[in-house]
Amino acid sequence: MQAVLWDMDGTLVDSEKLWDISLAALYAELGGELRPEVRVSMVGSSAENTIRTVYTDLGLEHDPRSMAESDRWLHAYTAELFDGGLPWCEGAHELLEALAAEGTPMTLVTNTQRFLTDRALHSIGRHYFSATVCGDEVPRGKPAPDAYRRAAALLGVAPAACLAIEDSVTGTVAAESAGCAVLVVPNDVAVPVGPRRVQISSLAEVDVAGLRSIHSQLISQFGERTA
Repeated sequence: MQAVLWDMDGTLVDSEKLWDISLAALYAELGGELRPEVRVSMVGSSAENTIRTVYTDLGLEHDPRSMAESDRWLHAYTAELFDGGLPWCEGAHELLEALAAEGTPMTLVTNTQRFLTDRALHSIGRHYFSATVCGDEVPRGKPAPDAYRRAAALLGVAPAACLAIEDSVTGTVAAESAGCAVLVVPNDVAVPVGPRRVQISSLAEVDVAGLRSIHSQLISQFGERTA
């Protein structure tokens, strides 16, 4: 394990609950009500897919200008919530500190847009990361592998040498497709078990040695590509 690639929302910080608030507000702004099953389908999704889902669910015309305005409205609203501070997911801060102390390179890999990620990093601490990759900086967001491939390339290591830590189905598929070993820590939404991923209920259950053991286990079972 030469590097750790971190998802942000729902993995490092419990920000999905803030997205619950802002998405419900967007629905109200558009004259609708966010249903739980629709919200579940958006977890880990890119901004583009989220707005498309909202407009499809509400039966609105997919007008590019209107959708772009809704995207701006949603992210501005969420930014205000982020500025109030982001709660850590259990065990995440401690694991970041331990990895940083031993000098393990880390990259943040998120579908969240750059300007909002930068707001979140005020709470998280950008000093932990050698690089950050955001959803609006790659051709395709998660579940495509682009962001994870870029993250590994920025560190100068092969994807198979990286352990990705994710909480969603979307992110797990993206990391596996890129060739990373994946540690899954579900947050609000269940993630199916699979032979190419290891799943735990909390980051408080694992230390750095445990991360290395998980990575070694997956790579030895499935070779250089875990997808």
